Amino acid sequence: MKFSRGLAALTFFVVFQTSLAAQYLYKDTVIFNPAFKAEVEKLGSELYEKTGISLMLVMLKEIPNEKGIVEYERELLKTFSSPTILLTFAEMNSKVDILANDSSLYKYFDKKQVLSPVASPVQAFVMALFYSDSFARFKEVASSHSGTIIPLLAGKAKKGEVLGKYSASMFNGYADIAEQIADSKGIVLENAVGNANQNSIFFVKVLFYGFLVYGIFLYIKRKLYIRRQKIEQK
Repeated sequence: MKFSRGLAALTFFVVFQTSLAAQYLYKDTVIFNPAFKAEVEKLGSELYEKTGISLMLVMLKEIPNEKGIVEYERELLKTFSSPTILLTFAEMNSKVDILANDSSLYKYFDKKQVLSPVASPVQAFVMALFYSDSFARFKEVASSHSGTIIPLLAGKAKKGEVLGKYSASMFNGYADIAEQIADSKGIVLENAVGNANQNSIFFVKVLFYGFLVYGIFLYIKRKLYIRRQKIEQK
């Protein structure tokens, strides 16, 4: 009987320790996908082992108690003692953010780039032309591109594919941050996404350029039609 109790206690201890180790997908009330969790844990564990930095992914259905996303992140970061970066997504609030518990951690990755809503330099330049009201604003918009989360998150998804879009977008950003940290520290991550990560962004760029070219074609076609109409009326 004593042996059984001891074995049960040992089993509980091992399971408990394992659950504590599986922490890089810190909270998930959206995806509930074991494969997604496994990939995050694998990359997060390697990053922590090689850099001492914990990169946590938080997937929320909705931010609790009507808090802002930054307020929620600040409260959550108080529970961590090691250098920690939170990548947080809140579905119903349509919010994505990155927050670190030590400002020195921002030197290892480009937060503005990761969270940019723009995928490419050309797209950023076009947006700057249309939406800037000053030269300073133009430079700011034109320099903000290569986003690895929002361009994919903003894409349309067919019914039944929304969760896939969420998981792809957030893992894309998670991997981008991890790889930037590793590059900054001169470390190679065996579980890095690498080129696969960039292929998703390339697809977004192709779509954008396609729409851009099509828009220019319609604009020119319209101008030629108006000019033809004026000539015929003379």
